[in-house]
Amino acid sequence: MKGVTVGSFKIKLVVYFLLLSLLPMAAAFWGFTTVAGESQTRRADARLQAGLRAAFASYQERVDSAQREALRLAQSPDFQKQLLARDLPGIARNVSVTTVDGFHFNRPPDFAATRQAAVFTRVGLVGYVTIAVPFDRALVDHLRQRSGLAPADALVIVHAGKIVASHPSVLGRVPAGVGQIKTIDVGGVRFRTLVAPAVADDSTVRFAVLTPQALIDAANSGSRNRLLLGLLASLALISLVAYFEGRSIVRTLRGLAEAAHGIARGRLDERVPVRGRDEFAMLGTAFNDMANQLQARLAELDAERSRLRGAITRFGEALSATHDVETLLKVICEAAVEATGAAGARLVADDGLIVETGDPFAEGQRLELVLNAGGTTFGTLELVGAFDVEQTITANSLASHATIALENARLHGIVERQALVDALTGIANRRHCEDSLTAEIARAERLGTPLTLVLGDLDDFKAVNDVHGHSTGDDVLREFASVLRGTVRDSDLAGRWGGEEFLLLLPGADAVGGAQLADRIRATLTERSFLGRDGDVVTVTCSFGVAQHRVGEGEHALFAAADRALYRAKRDGKNRVELDAPVRSF
Repeated sequence: MKGVTVGSFKIKLVVYFLLLSLLPMAAAFWGFTTVAGESQTRRADARLQAGLRAAFASYQERVDSAQREALRLAQSPDFQKQLLARDLPGIARNVSVTTVDGFHFNRPPDFAATRQAAVFTRVGLVGYVTIAVPFDRALVDHLRQRSGLAPADALVIVHAGKIVASHPSVLGRVPAGVGQIKTIDVGGVRFRTLVAPAVADDSTVRFAVLTPQALIDAANSGSRNRLLLGLLASLALISLVAYFEGRSIVRTLRGLAEAAHGIARGRLDERVPVRGRDEFAMLGTAFNDMANQLQARLAELDAERSRLRGAITRFGEALSATHDVETLLKVICEAAVEATGAAGARLVADDGLIVETGDPFAEGQRLELVLNAGGTTFGTLELVGAFDVEQTITANSLASHATIALENARLHGIVERQALVDALTGIANRRHCEDSLTAEIARAERLGTPLTLVLGDLDDFKAVNDVHGHSTGDDVLREFASVLRGTVRDSDLAGRWGGEEFLLLLPGADAVGGAQLADRIRATLTERSFLGRDGDVVTVTCSFGVAQHRVGEGEHALFAAADRALYRAKRDGKNRVELDAPVRSF
């Protein structure tokens, strides 16, 4: 009977500890598996975004290289002689030639991006050279080598929603929207997919990157299995600890029972007081005190755990949802106070911004945490209150996560700026110009306000590079960008379209006003001079084409109108301003 009682008590104690720990462990398992799954998906999404950007940039380089090659051939004396003689033995397959009198050689493929250059000789325009960049498997292989994608990731070319070239091989249609990362079915296989906007040469052609969803699911499953194994090991450890703890308690109770049995058997020298401060009364009192303290402590721990879990959850959600530094600083202060029970917090950012929560000047212990990552200091967090070792560890852990979030926000800002600003001149790059042009045309159509586009091209800029060096050419480009910034209004956009060609987008201005602004820029540039690599004084002029948006026309029509005006300015002597509408020249 005694052996059965002892054994059942130990089993009950083991079951009690298992039930007590099962709920928080299950919650932790669910939380960690959720976070791990989201982390695997975010890593895959970040890889797809970076790979698509790299592939798109490599495609642009390929097209630009085709343009340069076309210009080189068009300006080559040997090629001009061969063209006049209709003898083109060494021409590449991707090069096609058309003369003004109708002679054709190597017609360009239908499904390709093309770049064309006019061939001028002493007798004038004799023909055109066109270089094609086909949208085929060779192009995909070239772009993928520079994309940095994982071996299992696929880079594909999509034509009218259908995959026409890919590496590795993928067949089917891609219904995902532009710029959205989604999990879709392609050819019966689920892929995590990101689709780029249409290329400038063909609105039906897009690049996309895909990674098998099965690989992400497998990584998530592996993380979940490891967490489950850890949970089972923790439960086994708890069972073992509960068993040995129960055996120790049973040993103490057995001694008390033997003493009581001894008194019952007549050993009167063994006393077990039944009133006052006897063993059972002391044991009952101690047990009751212990039970009361344990209940209070468990309630306190549950409240603390719930409060800490809620603070960490909100903290993590806020950190992952925003890249705004000021908002992050507020979240860091509030989460630190809630997680540590501090009376107040004060965060002094490195840029002088101060964020306060609670009463940061209250009496008590002050805990100072420096937010530092990779040599970059974001500020100092000061907590006021009474902190034990666990709360201090929690505060340091939150500070580490906060530092990572602030560093991510800083890097996000750098990447965002690099995506919109030309690295050499510091003004808007072509992508920014294209997006702004589309948005401003839509606004002009909606509000009925004028919109003027100005294209500027530095005259004979190639000669500056050839004679005075590319360093002087870069100085000229930077100085011209400075002139643009100093001339346009805050509401205007100045950007570098490519090479020595620049763009001005003037909302609210008509063509005459745009021409006057362009002429001021032209006059300002004429008055400036530069020193070449040999100390020679270099002067640079610029030609401008101006066009005003017409109702119902898109960005391509507006750009073509400004480009025609720029062509006339170049043709009629350079260093001048031409309007697309026949108003006047400057």
